[in-house]
Amino acid sequence: MSASFLLIFLFTSITTVYAQTNDDLIEINGQVVNITTGEPIIAASIQEVNGNASTISNTEGSFLLKVSNAETIFLKIDALGFKTKTLLVSKDNTKDLRVTLQTSSIELTEVNITAYKNARELVNKVFENKRTNYLEDKTLMTTFYRETIKKRNKNASLAEAVLNVYKQPYADSKKDVIKLVKSRKNTDYSKLDTIALKLQGGPFSTLYIDLMKYPEYVFTPYTMEGYEFEFGPTTEINGTSVYTVNFKQKDNVLDPLYNGQLYINTNSLALVKADFSMNLSNQSEVIKLLVKRKPDNVRIKAKNIDYTVDYREKNGKWYYGYSKANLSFEVKKRRRLFKSIYSLTCEMAVTDWELFDNTQDWTATDNMSASIIMSDEASGFSDPTFWGEYNVIEPEKSIESAIRKIQRRLLKEDGKTEASVGKKP
Repeated sequence: MSASFLLIFLFTSITTVYAQTNDDLIEINGQVVNITTGEPIIAASIQEVNGNASTISNTEGSFLLKVSNAETIFLKIDALGFKTKTLLVSKDNTKDLRVTLQTSSIELTEVNITAYKNARELVNKVFENKRTNYLEDKTLMTTFYRETIKKRNKNASLAEAVLNVYKQPYADSKKDVIKLVKSRKNTDYSKLDTIALKLQGGPFSTLYIDLMKYPEYVFTPYTMEGYEFEFGPTTEINGTSVYTVNFKQKDNVLDPLYNGQLYINTNSLALVKADFSMNLSNQSEVIKLLVKRKPDNVRIKAKNIDYTVDYREKNGKWYYGYSKANLSFEVKKRRRLFKSIYSLTCEMAVTDWELFDNTQDWTATDNMSASIIMSDEASGFSDPTFWGEYNVIEPEKSIESAIRKIQRRLLKEDGKTEASVGKKP
């Protein structure tokens, strides 16, 4: 039976490679954990202090970072709600590091909060200060993107890519450009029964979560009226205290908006982090927004639509560092007794960046389309050294296991092909 296709939108209505030889790089790996409980810390930022190389810890707290060869390396590790740590790493001790972070509790005086009439006024200030707080220059960013699609716990599609993101200044209305450096993918839609779930937009789905560059997807002068804002407890990110602003959709608003938290630097009023989810109470409108096409005999219900975005700071300027989207849907075919749960996760992390050289071309014809479907791109899982010198997000155990299975299967297929070619008639 042929598969039916379900296309998902997030928010929506080869190139120059800057590479080093592997001899010029040092690999540092380890795990970031809570010093008190030993629990892994998810999405902790690991940055090279004297450079721009960086990565993010995975769901098990594990990370791997490739940096320029040096006798000593300083790393800065930070995460929401934890004190920032600077770590000295020597060339002789780069493997299996155990990085412990201590929880942070910041008490701000009442004066700090009452400097603003209300939480919404503070949010307005964040966007008013965008020109001052965020990068004013064109920037060339190297990023890593991963996209997984599952039916319950079965991996049906896995796509990964290294990308160049040509980031426009935050005060500029021009949209960012993405170019593909290298990618790999594998799909097995037989695991999805007769429904094949695909994400349209790929890396743009994560890039558009950058609220400071693309506020129109969440906050506009019109939608701001549909939210309630209130102050939450203060905490610490990047070694400095942050205001927490909670926002939620008003009960009398029918169009799907969002509920979440904004974390705002208390000194500069820069947005440091945001976590938010789509309000799913109006399911018919949610499905209209997110599902482009589906079979007539299929009913779809959104279970959760969650987003997160992190920003990093360099020399007093903030920039996009990481974003992630988690989506899950309940799918039921007509005259079928049981429902199926499909989940989709995509994430992108900036692993290096530099100010843009104006001699380079931003308008080349090989720019990635915002309607791309990454799971339809070429595969490359048979090569275990595929990424070379590029920084990537370490895969968690389930993805790591899926990659090993893909590689073993491809090796078997290659062996059969070679045997067939060498066989005498």
